[in-house]
Amino acid sequence: MSDLILDGLLAWIDASPSPYHAAHNASNDLVDAGFTKFENSAQWGDSDRVVVSWGGVVVAAVFGNRINPDRLQFRLIGAHTDSPNLRVKPNPDVGSVGYRQLGVEVYGGVLLNSWLDRDLGLSGRVVVRNGTSRETLLLKIDKPVLRVSQLAIHLDREVNEGLKLDRQSHLSPIWGLGDVDEGGFRSFVAEQLGVESSQVCSWDVMCHDLTASAVLGRHEELYAAPRIDNLASCHAAVQALQEIETPADDTISVIALFDHEEIGSESSSGARGPMLANALERLATTRSVTRDQFLRALTRSWCVSADGAHAVHPNYVDRHEPEHRVILNGGPVIKLNANVRYATDAEGSALFQSACRDVGVPFQQYAHRTDLACGSTIGPITAAQLGMSVVDVGSAQLSMHSARELGGAADPQYLTSALGAFLASD
Repeated sequence: MSDLILDGLLAWIDASPSPYHAAHNASNDLVDAGFTKFENSAQWGDSDRVVVSWGGVVVAAVFGNRINPDRLQFRLIGAHTDSPNLRVKPNPDVGSVGYRQLGVEVYGGVLLNSWLDRDLGLSGRVVVRNGTSRETLLLKIDKPVLRVSQLAIHLDREVNEGLKLDRQSHLSPIWGLGDVDEGGFRSFVAEQLGVESSQVCSWDVMCHDLTASAVLGRHEELYAAPRIDNLASCHAAVQALQEIETPADDTISVIALFDHEEIGSESSSGARGPMLANALERLATTRSVTRDQFLRALTRSWCVSADGAHAVHPNYVDRHEPEHRVILNGGPVIKLNANVRYATDAEGSALFQSACRDVGVPFQQYAHRTDLACGSTIGPITAAQLGMSVVDVGSAQLSMHSARELGGAADPQYLTSALGAFLASD
């Protein structure tokens, strides 16, 4: 079974090079599993299995057989569809000394050197004009069209003592030879989509590494892929939700896949916006729950914020807290931080430990070194926005925020099983 989960994850990551593809694929997977899809702007019906998706966002829910509005609770998993990368600028056609290049902007906390000397494709969404109407199309170009070439060592003899990359000057990918081709990117996109160049209005397009996700290691105990942070959590959440037959009575089990976590979540589709609160209330309203009953339900509810966790690095052991060395294939990681960069408290940790034990899954606990700045997740944001109890968890990985990351081959199954137990418990 674990091989099926892992194989499914690798294929899913390769099919989801942008947040828009990830949301599209998650939504389709849920529809194939029997969920009823609704438009975000429509009135959501009283189906027992609901999915809504737009942009890079997915909200999906499974309802218990009986919902007493005065005893309602949510079991929620939050994750995010975006990953750090290089994104194409609105006027991208640039070049120098006979090379045609694209202007790109760094999105999120990118490990810049990891994007050097890789064959890159393009993906995202494009808005095209059809007469007086507009249509948004997905773009996925899985062929090598771009490359950010590194300077030869003969021209930078000190490079191995410390590589410094200027985001503006050193990261423009090469994609051809000749003078600057004004309108070249627009024409290329139009050709790929089968429309006229004049129909292309705008785009949210990004680069992606073309190396296929793969199992590796002497005993195939590892896997390498782009966007493990955080598509591994998204895939586990989708799998866990669709495998639930029926949640406990008075429970709505929900997954919310956000966009824009890597840049602070402050957007209409990010965790700092009203999207999640509105979605939960709309789900509750389909069961005739009043505003007061909904607000009381939040106080009884739990959210798992699922995001990547740092495994101890064998070459940099000193960068990790000595008593909290997380390992690959050690099971889901419960993340704690005294300054609430993660939202987990003692009660949340105990709750998730119980979910793991219920399905025989090992678990680990992570704390950051006190003398290093700690990252954060949607967990504290969700807790602050909704007043809901939140626990931060995730699968261990190395090379976080690289163009290609590393995980343990057993961990996708562990995380999926633990999230399923959390969603199904009362």
